[in-house]
Amino acid sequence: MRIPSLTNSRRAGERRGHFRARGSANGRLVALAAPRRARPAAADPERNTAITTSAEHETNDAADGEFSLVVLSNRLPVDRVLHDDGTASWTHSPGGLVTALEPIMRANEGAWIGWPGVADHPLDPFLSDGIWIIPVDLSAEDLENYYEGFSNDTLWPLYHDVIAQPTYHREWWETYVEVNQRFAEAGARAAAPGATVWVQDYQLQLVPKMLRELRPDLTIGFFNHIPFPPYGIYAQLPWRTQIVEGLLGADVIGFQRAADAGNFTRAVRRLFGYVTRGALVDVPLEDDQPLRVPGTKRGRVGRAAPTRTVVAKHFPISIDARSYEELAKDPAIRERAAQIRRDLGSPKTLMLGVDRLDYTKGIGHRLKAFGELLADGRLTVEDTTLVQVASPSRERVETYRHLRDEIELTVGRINGDFGSISHSAVNYLHHGYPREEMVALCLAADIMLVTALRDGMNLVAKEYVATRTDDDGVLVLSEFAGAADELRTALLVNPHDIDGLKDAMVQAATMPRRERQKRMRAMRKRVFEYDVARWSDSFLEELRKTHDRTEGRVLPDPPAELETVPVLDPGEAELHIEDDPLDEGTESALS
Repeated sequence: MRIPSLTNSRRAGERRGHFRARGSANGRLVALAAPRRARPAAADPERNTAITTSAEHETNDAADGEFSLVVLSNRLPVDRVLHDDGTASWTHSPGGLVTALEPIMRANEGAWIGWPGVADHPLDPFLSDGIWIIPVDLSAEDLENYYEGFSNDTLWPLYHDVIAQPTYHREWWETYVEVNQRFAEAGARAAAPGATVWVQDYQLQLVPKMLRELRPDLTIGFFNHIPFPPYGIYAQLPWRTQIVEGLLGADVIGFQRAADAGNFTRAVRRLFGYVTRGALVDVPLEDDQPLRVPGTKRGRVGRAAPTRTVVAKHFPISIDARSYEELAKDPAIRERAAQIRRDLGSPKTLMLGVDRLDYTKGIGHRLKAFGELLADGRLTVEDTTLVQVASPSRERVETYRHLRDEIELTVGRINGDFGSISHSAVNYLHHGYPREEMVALCLAADIMLVTALRDGMNLVAKEYVATRTDDDGVLVLSEFAGAADELRTALLVNPHDIDGLKDAMVQAATMPRRERQKRMRAMRKRVFEYDVARWSDSFLEELRKTHDRTEGRVLPDPPAELETVPVLDPGEAELHIEDDPLDEGTESALS
């Protein structure tokens, strides 16, 4: 078994030559034989005519069963760019997950499996900047049912405390199962014997179980980037049992917050009656035994039943803080920040909000608070400006179209009521911006407003902190964002409490410089110590330890040919409703 280590793989990548390397707990490098090299594929004029290749983007045939590290996510870490001549090329996405995993993927010649962002467009695997890219084709109907439907109109609102009402359609669920099976089969084909497979996020919650059925020799990790709701909310999902069963196929299940991990283990106890010991879940092996023992209290597993241990704990994700700090020190970006303030009329206080246009982000709450502060005279439009960046998101989903209308109507009202010829109260920008421009905005802002109603982490808060090289600036942070567990010296707010939010905004605008710097230094220390490299390294280390605990277990050989295995039958959607009443006093909408 090869469990990669991020820290050691960075060193190994510099001196690997014809060997691969992995890290051990004591930092010792162990040389492993190089994998088989992929064979160049013959050109396929019908499938790849729109792809241009270069030294960094070679289109080759990745051999099945070659990769010791495989990552599965809904989207690939590359974006397809169309050129004027009709050709296309690929650029790496700037997201935090890509930044976290790129070094270890390159050092281990890993494979990344996901959808390339284009419907009904099959693509061959290709090598991109040292990472094998294995596309999974999705049809327009798949995207409508699996992604826009079940993932974003069922799971997303449910997992975010039902801020918006989830929609439940059996057709969406059936497609979700089918697409998860497709991803699982792609992962099983790509993974070498005894490989590590890391599955990402809520779109692929069934994949761990499916992978274990197909390839019991694999070590499987899953990380949930969004919240996991308390059981009182989660129980609404008609397919609640199948989702938890799917996740329990993993060896390690990661969450953003300790409360999310607790919500999950509580759901395991309620739905299956399995024994949980802190972060450990005892899952019975299915060889000749039912998952649950009939006749025992709440279906609890018999003591003699052989089990495997699943770890469910929090691993708060972070950012590449050093890269943001380097950008913040760039003279051109600093000049751009100064220019932004001049363009806005050099306000005394510049407040900034940066969000996807999503109902979980609390944009309407912060606009309401800001408008009332102007109406109360506690802030003036001459001295204070709010810049709100709301990048487009899921614009084909009806809920998001309505949200955009509401936000833009509110912005228009505030500017109409309080703006002047020379000063706008709110500068609203419905665009996405490159990282350099976002860093300039963070440098220009005196106050960052993060008022999420529910958020797994919220990396914008950490990005703002990383850019404040002068230890100045104030972060107003919702206590319902995962970042609040770490950035405790921010001004923590309940965004539902509009009066409390208003007081925090005024406190931020009037805070003495000495207090601002004291608070910011503490937050910067946390962000730089617990960066994205430490996040990925800690998760992979937990996978390694979990493998070591079970290494003596005899596993069957993986199947020679992969077939579609109906692990979770979509037709059983209504068969897992529990009769037990809810435990009194153990659940809350905000736990």
